[in-house]
Order: sequence, then C-alpha cells, then structure tokens
Amino acid sequence: MAAPRNMLSGYAEPAHINDFMFEQQRRTFATYGNSQLKESAFLKYQVLHRSCLCRYMLNEWESQKVGVPLPKILYVTEACSLRRSLMRSFKHLLELFLSPEVCLHKGYALDPSIDNPEVATKYIGSVEEAEKNQGLTVFETGQRKIEKRKKFKENDASNIDGFLGPWAKYVDEKEVAKPSEEEQKELDEITAKRQKRGKLEDDKPGEEKTILHVKEMYDYQGRSYLHVPQDVGVNLRSTVPPEKCYLPKKQIHVWSGHTKLWEVYGDRRCLRTFIGHSKAVRDISFNNAGTQFLSAAYDRYLKLWDTETGQCISRFTNRKVPYCVKFNPDEDKQNLFVAGMSDKKIVQWDIRSGEIVQEYDRHLGAVNTIVFVDENRRFVSTSDDKSLRVWEWDIPVDFKYIAEPSMHSMPAVTLSPNGKWLACQSMDNQILIFGAQNRFRLNKKKIFKGHMVAGYACQVDFSPDMSYVISGDADGKLNIWDWKTTKLYSRLKAHDKVCIGAVWHPHETSKVITCGWDGLIKLWD
Repeated sequence: MAAPRNMLSGYAEPAHINDFMFEQQRRTFATYGNSQLKESAFLKYQVLHRSCLCRYMLNEWESQKVGVPLPKILYVTEACSLRRSLMRSFKHLLELFLSPEVCLHKGYALDPSIDNPEVATKYIGSVEEAEKNQGLTVFETGQRKIEKRKKFKENDASNIDGFLGPWAKYVDEKEVAKPSEEEQKELDEITAKRQKRGKLEDDKPGEEKTILHVKEMYDYQGRSYLHVPQDVGVNLRSTVPPEKCYLPKKQIHVWSGHTKLWEVYGDRRCLRTFIGHSKAVRDISFNNAGTQFLSAAYDRYLKLWDTETGQCISRFTNRKVPYCVKFNPDEDKQNLFVAGMSDKKIVQWDIRSGEIVQEYDRHLGAVNTIVFVDENRRFVSTSDDKSLRVWEWDIPVDFKYIAEPSMHSMPAVTLSPNGKWLACQSMDNQILIFGAQNRFRLNKKKIFKGHMVAGYACQVDFSPDMSYVISGDADGKLNIWDWKTTKLYSRLKAHDKVCIGAVWHPHETSKVITCGWDGLIKLWD
C-alpha cells in the first residue's frame, strides 16, 4: 500500500531534529572553538521553518576569494523534510564550514544524519574538543564562568570594630576618584573659560562705620542709652503681658531712615546709625539682652554689631544671600545663630569661632523665615518651595514636613505670645494658623481674610493678650482682626506704599509700630 501523499511531490517523513535541538547544537558549535570566519570569507544563509505546503527555497552559499565552492542545500524542519539525503547534505555542509580554509577555530556538534538511537553518538567538527568536554552542550557545561571580584572578608559579628559583612569593600576598589593628568587639564581649561565669561562681582565687605546722633553716650549717672527707662508708666522688665489690649486709632510719631536706632519713649530721638553693608539690609535679629544684633544683607554678608558702641564685631558669609537670621533664644546658646539662605540651606554659625557648625539642607527653594518654637527646642522654617518644615535643634533632618497642593508660599511667620500658635502670611491673601505644639496641624477655624498681600512678605503679629491679629497689606493699610471670631475689626491707612511690617509693642496695651516701602516707620496708639 502506498504511503499517503502529504506533499506535492509525494510523502515526506517528519524531521527527527526539532527547532530546539537544532538551536542547541548551533550554539554549542559556536561557543566551543569560537567559529570565526576569515575576513575574506563571506557566508550567507537562510533557514526556512515549518510549512504545510512544499515551500522549498535553495539557500545560496557563496564564498569570496576562498576558492571553495559551497553546495546548495535545503534545510526544512519537522513537517517538511527530505530525510537522510538532506541530512547527509547538511553534514557535508558543516564539514565544509569547519574546513581550515574557511574557519580559524573548530567547534563540534552532534551528527544530524544519524537518527538511529542504537548507533553510538557521533560528532562532526572538532572531535577532540567533543571528547574533551564529554559532548556537553553549551547549556550543560559550567564553562565560561566569570570570576567575581574579591572582597575583604571579616564576617565575625562579635568583632564590633572590624566587622564588615556585606558592606566590605572590593580588594581592587579605588576609594578616591582622581582625574588623570589629561582630564585635569581639560577641567582647568573649562574652569578658566567660565571665569572669563562671567566675572564675579566684587564681594568685598562694605566699610563699617557708625554715627552717634546724641551729644553724650552716657548720662550723669553713667548709664548708656541701652538702660531700660523706668519712668514711662510701664514696667518694661516685666514678662507678664497686659491684661487687656485695645485697638490703635491714631498716628503719634514718624521716623525716617534705615539701619538706625531710635528711642520709643521720651523724645524719640535717633540715637545711632549703623553703616556697613554695600547693599540693602534684608533682616535684623537682636540677642536676648539687646546688647548685640545681627544684620543680613543682599551683599551676601551677615554682620554682628555692638548695639551700644556701633562697632562691627564679626562678619560671616558663605557666598550666598541671607534672607533671614535668628539668634538661638536659649541663654546658654546665645553664641549660636541660624540664617536662611538663597541656596535652599539653613546655616548655623558659632559667633565665637566664626565657623559654620551645622547645615539644614532639605528645602527645595530659598528659605524665607525661621521661628523658634516649643521652648526653643525646635524651629520652624518656610520656603519658596511652598512647604513648612519643623526641625529639632542641631539635627539636620526635618521631623515634620507640611506641604499640600493647595498651599501657597508663606514668607512671613510669627509665634503667638502664649507659644501655642503660628500665624503664617499666605500668598493667597490669607493668614493661616498652625498649632505650634506636637502635631503642627492647620487650624481651619482660624483663617484671617480681607486684605491683599499677594507678592509681598507682609509681617504678621499678635497683641500681647492674644485678642487681636495685625498685618500690613499691599495697599499700605494696617489690618486688625479679632482672634476669636476672625472678624476684620479695623483698617487704618498707614502708608502710601506697601505696609511691609507691623509689630505690637509687647508691654503696651495699644501701641503698634508699622513700616512701609515709603521709607517711614510710624508709631500708632
């Protein structure tokens, strides 16, 4: 009986080598011996896979400048096969491919023409390599393992100082990455070009001098103008706030000038002028006793001044613009101060050594305010990155981070007299109140509105008895709200331009001081 016809030309048996076996042998052959064609040899082949029809194509094997004629061969897998005759041709092709004229090194592979399991396995190609490797395929052998880099070993956990564990360094590891001579030359050239392009401004500190505006520094009893007056009807040494505060209604005095020291009582004279910055002064902070103060200016310098003599004691700079500065309020830490810089850092200096002793580097924008809270164990900072961060003193990682998608930048922050609340001037024309103890949550019931401050860092303050909240605005008005009801009580036309600062006298019931961009400082009562 004739075999059933499964092809146009008749009957063909299924192939005894499948795709997987063929690929395995091909990789083994290519791996062992690294079959590499000479530059003059050019090999081009195509392999056709399964087909239900008789789809035969002859692959053209060509050689250039070798002189070895390569036969035409057809290789079809599984469904399409010409059985042994094709396998013999395939064997002949491989032998030819492995000939010294074509190949530099020899590999080995199983003989595909043998399909009888009883016949011993035969190899084509480099039989010596096959016997040496016991006929293992590329997937079965453990050859070609890459040697791992060696590490220093010290896995004894009881050795506290010397234990390395998984963190041990490599034996050949370089600890310092130093550029080569050629790389160093290139870096020097690039640096020189950059310096030529944009020459840095002359950042020499301004010449410090002072002008005394009163005839005598000391009175007949030898007391300087820093002596606290006791004949003004108010105990200025007391730490107890007034029992009841009232709304200021009228202007009673005006001062004009900058970086000057004035009297608030008596004749309200200008006592002394401090000159020493080459650019505008951004912030000032007095120590607890008032004997010294720090000034931060756009000339990139922070300067420590003696309030009584006007002498500049020290200068501090890290080549960045300081936006705010604060002494540590603790009596035993009056030699330390922090400054919020334009390079997103809060820098801590020691006055005695003049060195930077700590850096708080977590903000994503210039730092605008620093306020000490929780009995001076912590401080709060705000930034142009629209966030509020709380820090433990001397620990450079913020333990509280407040940032919401709806939040705006808060360039002015003030602590309430009782130490429980933080009033933050938000750039969306609101004053937000955050708790200043433990959780630092937003108090949604205390939001003060009705003024226009967008784009201006208008200062906020509380009355000493916590009855009122005050703030300037872009229209030059002084706004006064009731603390309990958040109702806007009063709006006084204080300045012709922006009213940038407003402070309630801590010992008086109704005295408020405001300053504006018109260059005036005004006292209200």
